Amino acid sequence: MRALLVSLVLCLLAGNLAAQDMPLSDVLIDGQGWEVVAEGYRFTDGPAVDPAGDVYFTDVPSQRIMKIDHATGQVSTFSEGEGGTSGLMFGPDGRLYGSQYFNRRIVVFDKAGKAKPIAEDLGANDLVVASNGNIYCTDTPGHQVWLVRPDGEKEVVAKDITAPNGIILWPNEGTLVVADSAGKNLIAYRVEDDGTLSYGSPVYTCRVRAKDAPSKADGMTVDSAGRLYVATDSGLQMFDSTARISGVIHKPTGAFLTNITLGGPKLDTFYATCGGGIYRRTTQASGVRYGKVEDK
Repeated sequence: MRALLVSLVLCLLAGNLAAQDMPLSDVLIDGQGWEVVAEGYRFTDGPAVDPAGDVYFTDVPSQRIMKIDHATGQVSTFSEGEGGTSGLMFGPDGRLYGSQYFNRRIVVFDKAGKAKPIAEDLGANDLVVASNGNIYCTDTPGHQVWLVRPDGEKEVVAKDITAPNGIILWPNEGTLVVADSAGKNLIAYRVEDDGTLSYGSPVYTCRVRAKDAPSKADGMTVDSAGRLYVATDSGLQMFDSTARISGVIHKPTGAFLTNITLGGPKLDTFYATCGGGIYRRTTQASGVRYGKVEDK
């Protein structure tokens, strides 16, 4: 039965994407490495790209959200003192959504950087926002995943995950992937029409430093070719559209790699949060936006 479930999820993952070898050389550019954008923060996380391609990230302990102008690399403060936001993502309405782990809530930010709660009393480590406005967030201490609908209604849609952390949707939004930081696997679920999840299976297997070591898998992103990238203890691991590992991109520094996104107007630049800094490098890949994006 388990083999049947895994085969089903693999079919859902692949979708209409052609099965083919996807080496790191298809993504990385010769002679280009990680560039320092900004350092000196306490703990960075949650990189998110806005409709123009500029990138926001959070310094969690300082309760600050910063904005990077992609063209110039200049960093400015977008929000301060609005809660220790860990996960960020722009929704199809063009607004910035955040998950606040310690405050146990999901918020949305206005243009002035003020946070408005849209769901409270739930674990909220990281999040992803679907085209229909549904929000999925990981509840690490609760070992589960929440669904928050646009009206604020919430429900648990996945349980019994040891340490759910990063979370992402595939380009067609028919599959949701959750990183289990305590193990080696990323768990894939089918997204049903009503937003609930089914057929959860540990489809992806990360490389680890030692046989029984945890992957410490955290934030994830996907590209238009169906590749998945996940921040782990070993580096930025890349999987092809059939969930086969293609390789590991070295971390910008030896610090903890927390998250990754593709930014810039063409969504072709990796932005990685690592330790107390944020770093970037241009790629041959292009990222994905979910649904209509409006700059409001």
